[in-house]
Amino acid sequence: MSELLQLEGLISEESAGLRQDAALAQLFPDYSRGQITKWIKAGNVLVNDKQMRPRDSVMGGERVMIKAQIEIVDDTWIAEAISLDIIHEDEEVIILNKPAGMVVHPGAGNRDGTLVNALLHHSPQLEGVPRAGIVHRIDKGTTGLLMIAKTLRAHNSLVTQLQEHTVLREYQAICMGVMTAGGTVDEPIGRHPVERKKQTVIGSGKHAVTHYRVVQRYRAHTHIRCKLETGRTHQIRVHMAHIRYPLLGDPAYGGRLRLPKGATEATQTALQGFRRQALHAGSLGFIHPATEEEVSWQLEMPEDMLNILKVLDRDQKLNKD
Repeated sequence: MSELLQLEGLISEESAGLRQDAALAQLFPDYSRGQITKWIKAGNVLVNDKQMRPRDSVMGGERVMIKAQIEIVDDTWIAEAISLDIIHEDEEVIILNKPAGMVVHPGAGNRDGTLVNALLHHSPQLEGVPRAGIVHRIDKGTTGLLMIAKTLRAHNSLVTQLQEHTVLREYQAICMGVMTAGGTVDEPIGRHPVERKKQTVIGSGKHAVTHYRVVQRYRAHTHIRCKLETGRTHQIRVHMAHIRYPLLGDPAYGGRLRLPKGATEATQTALQGFRRQALHAGSLGFIHPATEEEVSWQLEMPEDMLNILKVLDRDQKLNKD
């Protein structure tokens, strides 16, 4: 099943000098660079009303229009009766709380039991929306708020808002190490040159900005809030690891577990038993595609993260000078 996709946008001044395919991959992050290259070669892309080659450089400020036929939903995706924790639903959008352990999209080794399978059962109309309405994702081990577009109008609106960095996405996290203050990490992120399943800070990567602030310091950990300006794969996890404050429990970027000096056996057991990245998408806000009003939701951290904070708080009180 295919649908006519129409995208419009302006190439940012920050992209000046990049190849056209690279610049458009930044402008339209919901689509891969490979897919965009195919559209350019097929003549589906106009830059200032002219066709260009993938390798042609951009100046910044050009208007881009893409018109292409896309496959809506992979025919191997099937609907499954899987319960969903829906926070809000109307004719245009679904806001839900994704649990830890749930994969968002079907893929190799995860053909069923995913969020997409559950959504197609809950709302069959999503077969007519790109990627079954999912416009952003959170990792398998991350919990929290996700927005789903139920219509093409909503999909286009939400994707545009994401591209313009106007969507509010704030996360809570528990990182290893004691931060002295909050700050901003402005470092490009791309695929790791050796470990291909991982991302890393790399000069050839995509622009990525994470703002973070301290909520509470503990003896060997810090509870922080992170606000995304961009939405790269594993962004918070990679950025926090890059500044040497990796997330507690992160299986890919966490490194060696750090324990408070002289921690009790109970504290050690609790920290050692936390086996996912301590990351929760707690706040989400955007302009509603139909009403054009600002809407937002907040969601408390899940029980496992709250329990870890209680453990860290108890450890701190037991070890006051």
